[in-house]
Amino acid sequence: MTEPLNFNRELPAAAGQCERVSPLIRRIIAPNPGPYTFTGTCSYIIGKGEVAIVDPGPLLPQHCDALLQALSGESVSHILVTHTHRDHSPAAALLKRETGAIIAGCHPDSFSRAMASGERNPLASSTDRDYIPDIVLEDGSTLAGHGWTINAVDMPGHTANHVSFHLVEENALFSGDHVMAWSTTVVAPPEGSMSAYMASLDKLLQRNDSIYWPGHGGPVNSPRSFVRALLLHRRAREAAILRRLESGDETIPALVSVLYQDLSPSLIGAAAMSVLAHIEDLVSRNLVITEGPPRLNGIFRLNRL
Repeated sequence: MTEPLNFNRELPAAAGQCERVSPLIRRIIAPNPGPYTFTGTCSYIIGKGEVAIVDPGPLLPQHCDALLQALSGESVSHILVTHTHRDHSPAAALLKRETGAIIAGCHPDSFSRAMASGERNPLASSTDRDYIPDIVLEDGSTLAGHGWTINAVDMPGHTANHVSFHLVEENALFSGDHVMAWSTTVVAPPEGSMSAYMASLDKLLQRNDSIYWPGHGGPVNSPRSFVRALLLHRRAREAAILRRLESGDETIPALVSVLYQDLSPSLIGAAAMSVLAHIEDLVSRNLVITEGPPRLNGIFRLNRL
């Protein structure tokens, strides 16, 4: 029995508004809407009095001002970062200077593999190379503050350094960009890895979180059923790629033109990178063959041996 992948694209609060979304969590959305960020990056404040910030967001003055205003009269012990894309981590350094908080979370290296000779990273401009954590949180690491406890959950796939944070007191997971209610996640090599992403989804199925608070959009209210639907969606995409290769398609542009019909032009590049991520995984499993490492301009065939 399959589970439908039903997205929730209801608009959350307006950018800059501090909204309490649970007893221990407040959310402020950055003014950086777009095709990959929905209405903007969600920054979260955990606790009362002595707090932590999850994903401080982009280095936009109005967003940093909104965060600091919301924190007036409170102290910040930790700034937690899920991954180093520029819509999530750059404001950490400024907030550290303003509050004295410790930056903790993902490690700085976002690459899932070394780049091949002549390869270009299409997301190079999206990556925060200035991120310097005070503490790198490994899988299972724990941080505690006044009335809150965070466990780090290693969650690679969207990037190699992606980590999620479990708020013990509410059994809630800050899922970053790994699982979002409004859209599927971009998995784009060389930072993203489809095999790692699928393994991380399988890992989530073994958990029993009550709710996910993602990096963009509203919450995922039925995490396990949504994750199962995501897994089925990705496996269906993989099967479709294999069918198209069997029918004679050999290139990623040819695959994208069939598999992503009526897609907005602004998302075609992301679709091509997603297909490449699937191809990389299929090559690693010896289901697809190509000459040299898989590339956007490569020629691909089924391995019929």
